[in-house]
Amino acid sequence: MIYLDNSATTQPHPEVLKSFEQVSTTFFANPSSIHQLGGETEKLLIKSKQQAAMLLNVHEDEIIFTSGGTEGNNIAIKGIALEHQGRGKHIITTEIEHPSVYEGCKSLETLGFEVTYLPVNQDGVVSVEDVEKAIRKDTILISIMHVNNELGSIQPIREIGEISKKNPKLFFHVDNVQGLGKVPLSLDDTGIDLCTMSGHKIHGLKGTGLLYCRRGVKLFPLFHGGEQEFKIRSGTENLAGAVSLVKALRLIKEREDTEAVELRKLSQYLREGLKKIDKVVVNTPRNAAPHIINFSIPGLKPEVMIHTLGKQGIFISTKSACSSKDLDESRIIKACGYNQSRTKSALRVSLSYDNTEEEIKTFLNKIVEAINQLKEVME
Repeated sequence: MIYLDNSATTQPHPEVLKSFEQVSTTFFANPSSIHQLGGETEKLLIKSKQQAAMLLNVHEDEIIFTSGGTEGNNIAIKGIALEHQGRGKHIITTEIEHPSVYEGCKSLETLGFEVTYLPVNQDGVVSVEDVEKAIRKDTILISIMHVNNELGSIQPIREIGEISKKNPKLFFHVDNVQGLGKVPLSLDDTGIDLCTMSGHKIHGLKGTGLLYCRRGVKLFPLFHGGEQEFKIRSGTENLAGAVSLVKALRLIKEREDTEAVELRKLSQYLREGLKKIDKVVVNTPRNAAPHIINFSIPGLKPEVMIHTLGKQGIFISTKSACSSKDLDESRIIKACGYNQSRTKSALRVSLSYDNTEEEIKTFLNKIVEAINQLKEVME
């Protein structure tokens, strides 16, 4: 098997699975229980927050454990909107956000909020000047992703953060689900108020994630109940999930430090190989994240190529996994200004630190074979 769909999800690391099992077996008590076993469980939860904070270079009371990227994005965006709507109801985002941000903003429009969806250039990058120009007196939130999940384009987060600092009445949220562990992003003094991360994109487990919420930022909770997670995310804590997430975070940070150059080389090898193939056009810009390459085969329905490769044990994808069963054109590629022949035939390869050059070589050969085989069904 050659797995090249790591932006959809990654294979859990054995050490992550082991930590989840150990905690589930030994520390199964409710952290809110007042007996000794509950107390020991609570101590481990606190320790997990301390470790996550240390790895991210933030304060432990700025860590909120969640079930993943979708929940984190919704808590951040709707939490700010509902808590601060008395000050304004204007939100700024982009046309290429993940569905959990894009649809979350659309839902707020039905509640009377006004959302500005900024365009991107052909490289899938938003203009810093456009962001600054879009800010109004009633703007309360800017939400812009770090790395795009389909295209791999990297947004100018630091520059937007500087703009945010000049406007202390608004908040800046970053969806860092795809960038975590591949493209460095500092949360310290960058103007970022909220940042979303997910476990299953970094060889952790599905149903785990965290939201960084800077000290002093107030959110309206989407869940009400036992007031866990600083009253922001009520519900009995998933301690085993939190511990496994911290383990995954530690491991991916280590690999980012030691294997980033190799991943970049592998990405370059893949890009150059795809460019040599007749009928293939690469959509991902050169200065993108190292793990995502998006390309189109105009005239060929992407699902046909996916199934053809899948039969040979090679797995790639089209669009975001959250919307990949909607086999129409890619909203992201369309936002970059490409025509329908490219937006309707876009495919995504997403790498991990585990992939090898030999796997990419095999993949490239199989793509050529598949194109030759499918010539008669191409429009």
